[in-house]
Amino acid sequence: MATFDEIHDAFLFVSSDGYGMNRAVLCLDNGEIYFHSEDGVFDELDEDEFDCDNFIVIPHKNDLDLGQSLVFEFVEQQMPNDFGRVQGIFSHRGAYSRFKDHLEHRGLLENWYDFESHREEEALHEWCRENEIKLKST
Repeated sequence: MATFDEIHDAFLFVSSDGYGMNRAVLCLDNGEIYFHSEDGVFDELDEDEFDCDNFIVIPHKNDLDLGQSLVFEFVEQQMPNDFGRVQGIFSHRGAYSRFKDHLEHRGLLENWYDFESHREEEALHEWCRENEIKLKST
């Protein structure tokens, strides 16, 4: 069995790069988490090292609908008057960086990080329940 913190760390690893660039799988047989990155830093999913018949892929934040929809949920709750401006920010490349600059200017960057972290944990707990993943207590 894995702990929630271990699954959360794997989720953060998977979500730390573009979709499909980093992967992690939880072996349901032994509770171990195996990592792979396209840049070659991690390759624990190599046939020689990965020995698990019963496993589940750790989701990327986009799999849990934690991308732009989360941004707009935050904006709607915390700064509804900026909704149009944020939509404009997200109509171009580099949106997250500009969005965070905007939040910092408004004094809301820490609120965003807290909101994002809380929603990620909620979504990941729900994912664990839906997939009947038994968690080890910490």
